[in-house]
Amino acid sequence: MSDDATPMTSYRPYLLRALTEWINDNGMTPHILVDAGMPGVRVPPGTVREGRVVLNIADRAVVGLQMDNEWIGFTARFGGVSQPVHVPIGAVLAVYARETGQGMVLPEEAAGGAHAHGDEEGTETGGPDTEGPDTPPDGPANPSPGKRPHLRVVK
Repeated sequence: MSDDATPMTSYRPYLLRALTEWINDNGMTPHILVDAGMPGVRVPPGTVREGRVVLNIADRAVVGLQMDNEWIGFTARFGGVSQPVHVPIGAVLAVYARETGQGMVLPEEAAGGAHAHGDEEGTETGGPDTEGPDTPPDGPANPSPGKRPHLRVVK
């Protein structure tokens, strides 16, 4: 391959859509871990914990879910109030099934490919779900004492 080849688009949105479809097809609940400190992230401030937020993106939890190559957008209820959510694809750190923890930490892309981000750890909040922000988290990012996180890296 030559140095003057046209750069390819980001593969992150394709992985995100494929994994979300896989989780849905298996009857599980897709969640995304988001770096809330990235520019362009719009989530209710009360849902952010340690700079991260876990969002339930299941069809039953959101209205108008749209995922394109640049953004994820939807409306969801937080504490009983409908609010818009906008997340740039580069801010999504991982996608996983809430019930099993199976999913993928999205890889960072090389320079010119997309957005770089920090570590993959985070804390789940109530987020767009039947649970409100006051409900204790139950995802892999906040395990019960004595249990290890269930998020697995799929290669």
